[in-house]
Amino acid sequence: MAAEKEPTTIKKYANRRLYNTGTSTYVTLEDLAEMVKGGEDFVVVDAKSGDDITRSVLTQIIFEQENKGQSLLPITFLRHLIRFYGDSMQNLIPTYLDFSIDSLVREQEKLRSQMTNAFGPAAFGPGALDAINDQVRRNTEMFDQAMRMFLPFGAASRPKNAGAGGDQTPASGKSDADLDALRKQLDEMKKRLDRLSGKT
Repeated sequence: MAAEKEPTTIKKYANRRLYNTGTSTYVTLEDLAEMVKGGEDFVVVDAKSGDDITRSVLTQIIFEQENKGQSLLPITFLRHLIRFYGDSMQNLIPTYLDFSIDSLVREQEKLRSQMTNAFGPAAFGPGALDAINDQVRRNTEMFDQAMRMFLPFGAASRPKNAGAGGDQTPASGKSDADLDALRKQLDEMKKRLDRLSGKT
C-alpha cells in the first residue's frame, strides 16, 4: 500500500511572501486558494519561528475571497460566530461546524442533482434563489435549535439555591448524570441533522 502523501510545506517570510517548498517557487494567497480547491493538502509555517500558521493563512484566504464579492458567510452567521468567542459553548462550536460542513460536502452531489431536476440547467441561477433561501433558513433554524438544546443542560447543572443561602448539592454527585444527559442530547442532535440531510 502506498504511503499517504505528506502535505506540502509553505513557508511564510517576514515580508509576507509565501514560498512553496514542493515546487520551489513563491506563491500568492490566490495560488493557495487554488490548491485548496484542487484538494492539495498543505501546511503553512512561519519561516523564522517554525510555528504552524495554517489556520490564520486559511482565514486570510477567506477574507480575500469575501472582499472579491464572492460572499459565502452571511452577516448573521458572522455575528453569531463572534459572540461564541470566550463563551462557555466555544469548545463545542468547532466540532459542530466541522460536522455540519462535512455533512454538506457529503450531500452536495445529491443536492446538485435535486436542484437540477427541480429547476433544469439553470438550477443555480436566479430562478433557484427562493429554494436556496429556504434551505438557508432551515439550516439556520437547525443551528438555533441545536444551540438551544444545551441551555437546559447548562441550567440544570447549576444549584437551584445558589446565592440564596440555601443548601447546595455538591456538583460532583451530578457529574455522571449530567454527562449522560449531554451525550443523549448530542445523539439526538445528530439524528435530527441526519433526518434533515435525508430530506434535502
